[in-house]
Amino acid sequence: MSRIVVIGGSGLIGSKVVAKLAEHGHDAIAASPSSGVDTITGEGLSAVLRGADVVVDVSNSPSFAPDDVREFFTTSTRNIVAAAREAGVGHYVALTVVGTNRPNTISYFAAKARQEELIRASGIPYSLVHATQFFEFIGGIAAVSGDGDALHLPGNLVQPIAAEDVATAVARTAAGAPLNADVEIAGPEAMGLDEMVRRGLAFREDPREVVTDPDAPYFGARMEERTLMPVDGVQTFETSLEQWLPANPPRG
Repeated sequence: MSRIVVIGGSGLIGSKVVAKLAEHGHDAIAASPSSGVDTITGEGLSAVLRGADVVVDVSNSPSFAPDDVREFFTTSTRNIVAAAREAGVGHYVALTVVGTNRPNTISYFAAKARQEELIRASGIPYSLVHATQFFEFIGGIAAVSGDGDALHLPGNLVQPIAAEDVATAVARTAAGAPLNADVEIAGPEAMGLDEMVRRGLAFREDPREVVTDPDAPYFGARMEERTLMPVDGVQTFETSLEQWLPANPPRG
């Protein structure tokens, strides 16, 4: 079995990835600032990657401001690449987003695309897992889509996925041979971004109205209709929104 270091291993996806890998007998190590590993300063990276077969990066920027998010993924990835080369890591797995390779003006996507470029150019065998939007994002999307009783969202198509399924895909990829390629993963059902949030709020008896607005931005940017949709060959997982909602009541 492999020694696999999960950068961002204490987060939503990372903690699930670590658990899944451990269940299958791998030596899975959660690496994050709370465990003394800081990918921005480089602190702890060389030590945690020493003897590792695989590094998995599911970390995320603490700020989504355009300059901050680009700086995070650029600096963090460069530091991970350097430490992974030094340690002789044989497989670099990163979780990224469906749509980064399509024309868009989303600053977060541009930052993730930069991360992808650095990994491809690193010389380390790699696998890039592009996920569609998570069901877990419903509350966050609602929070940035209006500050009153009406939330304005575009009807751009999405094929959302459960975080549990994302973690399964990442763990499987980490346990396998490097793809030296990109793979896309998605849930079973395509729907409008507005519909996803509307259904989520309705199930939770949230009285806010979701207004379909083709001019509404998504995290500050406007997209083409299928920017967030996977392409042919996507790996589809079975958990639907209707299955996910009852099992994931709102926190607090």
